[in-house]
Amino acid sequence: MEADLRLAVLADGPAVAELARASVLELFPAYYDAAETVSAAEHITTLDTALIDDGTYYVYEAGGEVVACGGWSRRNKLFNASTAGADDRLLDPATEPARIRAMFVRSDWTRRGLGRAILTACTDAARAEGFTKLALMSTLPGVPLYKAFGFTEVESAQLPMPDGTVLAGVAMERPIDLEETA
Repeated sequence: MEADLRLAVLADGPAVAELARASVLELFPAYYDAAETVSAAEHITTLDTALIDDGTYYVYEAGGEVVACGGWSRRNKLFNASTAGADDRLLDPATEPARIRAMFVRSDWTRRGLGRAILTACTDAARAEGFTKLALMSTLPGVPLYKAFGFTEVESAQLPMPDGTVLAGVAMERPIDLEETA
């Protein structure tokens, strides 16, 4: 079965939330303890509908089901559970990086290039709007995908969840016009 990439619509919200939660519950235990996994499933899997409203969020659909999702933002918010310093301000493409946001792939669809294809679509769209750099805040399970796509680690980070739980994360960046070798 093939999957088709398209822009997400608000009606995709429940399917995206279900996919994100299942992905966290399946993948995070290899990197985080039980309390951290439960907190992440609660707080980082809520869909930021501004991404859909802005036309910057994508889904891969196969057989009527969402099997992967992710997007980018031209706004000043780095990840879903973040509130410190986050706002709806539009970023300046000349001086600030576009943000990669909320990437999830269903476990039975991993290792098929869907994450890479979403990142490519995000990169192309951000480039078209004049951005020259991408930034993201990765949880530990996402680091290998982002490194393979050319992101480099800027620094380790502590990601505070609204319930007080803190997750280890990694701030990463990538120039948009990076030559791809993989």
